[in-house]
Amino acid sequence: MADPKSYIVHFDLDSFFVAVEILLDPALKGKPVIVGGSATRGVVSTCSYEARKYGVHSAMPMQRAMRLCPQAIVLRGNYEKYSYYSKLVTEIIASKVPLYQKASIDEFYCDLTGMDRFFGVSRYTRQLREYIIKETNLPISCGLSSAKFISKMATNEAKPNGFLEVPHGKEKDFLWPLGIEKINGVGKQTEQRLRKLGLHTIKDIALTPKDLLISQLGKWGEDLWRKSQGIGSGEVEGRWDQKSMSHETTFHENQTDVDFLYKKLIALTERNAYDLRQDNKLTGCITVKIRYSDFETTNRQESMAYTALDDELIQKAKAIFDKFYQKGRPVRLIGVRFSQLADDGMQMNLFNRQDEKMNLYKAVDAIKNRFGKEAVSKAVTRKTPSTGKK
Repeated sequence: MADPKSYIVHFDLDSFFVAVEILLDPALKGKPVIVGGSATRGVVSTCSYEARKYGVHSAMPMQRAMRLCPQAIVLRGNYEKYSYYSKLVTEIIASKVPLYQKASIDEFYCDLTGMDRFFGVSRYTRQLREYIIKETNLPISCGLSSAKFISKMATNEAKPNGFLEVPHGKEKDFLWPLGIEKINGVGKQTEQRLRKLGLHTIKDIALTPKDLLISQLGKWGEDLWRKSQGIGSGEVEGRWDQKSMSHETTFHENQTDVDFLYKKLIALTERNAYDLRQDNKLTGCITVKIRYSDFETTNRQESMAYTALDDELIQKAKAIFDKFYQKGRPVRLIGVRFSQLADDGMQMNLFNRQDEKMNLYKAVDAIKNRFGKEAVSKAVTRKTPSTGKK
């Protein structure tokens, strides 16, 4: 039997941070709104379409954005609210599709391959998009095609708040008229190099010998040629909420000393946070596990704003522990698990100066990678030379 046709959906919440801010304050609707740093420093995280009319765009320095649109309303951002609505959309998608990937806080891929035997895939996608809008009051754009990169490009063409399907066999019809800057991953430098070669549309790339592109751009040249032919991956990397990271430790003797348990909890949380950053991930949910001396085991989890920062994760882990640990009861095992993982491209570092913290933690990680994980740790978790105790 022939392989089934791939059906890949890409969802993107339009101007997500701004859309959430409008939900919280409807008076912002129709106004130029910028979410990011202050008016004098930082960069634009996202902005309303009213601000984009003045040339403002994501990643632009705030000072330049304010010169272009001095009347803009600047908001620092409410990351906990953004995380809440992101999880709400995720839960809807998880309940409606067989396989999905959360690519960022506001971006999702869904694999509907095989569903054409039971449903009209196009109709089902439209209904799912409408359901998300109805349940969340958030605008969301959507693309449907045979490959991830085409679906993402279709979404971009469908914005704002639209749907675009590229039927099987029509990939080139959709791609070829588009400018080269529309290809995912083509930045300013690559765009300039391609234009110097006389390549201005995706069709131009498609009609260029592959070997010439490889000689000019290396492997990226081959990737560009394949994309120009409508050839791309349909692989969606599984359910993001099935992935988790965890560490636990069993004590030689049962423990009731809360300070000792805190130290172990902090050490386990640090190890998980290190693993998160090594995989360029963030977590949105922490579980603390306690096994008592009689082997009764309890697990408590709580959601939080996505992060990979030790201090925030430790604070949340301790808060969970404090809520449900039965003080004075001997503990045999303690564990910490992170779940609801997502890529760290979610730009959490635009808020509360988390970029500086993340750079610090990654510098510490680099030392650990070079000299060993024990080279650097918090004072509260270190053994003292005289006693050997933590």
